[in-house]
Order: sequence, then structure tokens, then C-alpha cells
Amino acid sequence: MFDNFLPTPDFRECHDWVIAASAKRVLDCAARFQIRQDPALRLALAVRELPGRRLGRQPARPFDMDSFVDLGREGDSWLGFGLVGAFWQAGFGLVRCASRHEFLTLRRADVCRLVLSFRVAQIGYRTVRLITETSIFCPMSATRRRFAPYWYLIRPVSGAMRRRTLANISRQACQPGGCANGGCREAA
Repeated sequence: MFDNFLPTPDFRECHDWVIAASAKRVLDCAARFQIRQDPALRLALAVRELPGRRLGRQPARPFDMDSFVDLGREGDSWLGFGLVGAFWQAGFGLVRCASRHEFLTLRRADVCRLVLSFRVAQIGYRTVRLITETSIFCPMSATRRRFAPYWYLIRPVSGAMRRRTLANISRQACQPGGCANGGCREAA
């Protein structure tokens, strides 16, 4: 699915979780998930945002899933989000993309493009594997050199955040009512 949104990614990370729920329900919960629903995820991002706040470079609203551009959904099998920025900078160096088209056509050498996707693989009757993949494309070697130290520093925390996100989505999808009626329930 990334082939549609990124050239060959320079950095990539995958995590997965087995969930006893339908593919539709799982992707619905993934689509509605917000970082602010989980206190540990909020804390991790608050720590990451601290340098930007101290330097006055943090965006007005806290970073969350609505910071991403919606790249679309393919039925009950795939869901994607895009983000553009100089992520190593205080405040993430975000470049706002208002649409999928804008994300796809953006051509700047000083920023990276990131795709966060959720893919569902059926593994049994009403049991699926939810796979989240983060891929980053750096358009030039100079951008890769700037991004690489940041990636290796944040990758363990990012991985823990992705696993926690998958656990939250699993919990929400397995609750009676799941993500129905306008949004996922708060994570416990």
C-alpha cells in the first residue's frame, strides 16, 4: 500500500497485535483512535514536545492523530495517515498538508514524508492481526543524515507507543459496542 504514497522508504518499523474482533470493527477503532485517550501516550508526547514549548516552537494544538492527513481506507483491510515534517526539530517541524493530494504532490527536500498505516489480516473466524507500519521517506541524503540520529533515539519509544496504541485499539474493538456511535471509548 505504501507504493501509492511513498517512494522506497528510508526508515520503517512494524508492530502487530492479534485481536478477537471483526476486521471492520478493528479498522473503525484504529480510524478513531486519538493519542490523548491514553495517559501514558500523552505523557510520552508531552516529554517530546517540551523542547518545542521551551523554545516557543510548539504548534498551538498538541500533537495527535488529527495532526496527520487522512490518506484513505481500503475497505476493511487498510487505513493510512500521512505526516510531513523535519521531525528532528523542536515542534516536529511540521508542514501542514490539507489533503491526500497535497501530501502526494509535496516536493520539498528539507522535510521527510511519513506514512502510518494499519493493515488487517484475517487469521481466523472473527480474529485478525492488526499490523501498524510506520515508513519514512527522506528525499535527499542530507535529510536522511539529519533524520537518522533522531530516528535511532526515538525508535524504542516510538515502538512502545505503537504497541500501546495497538493494545488500546484491541481493547476498544473487543468491548461491547466497540467504537460504535461516534467514537472509541476512553482507554482504561
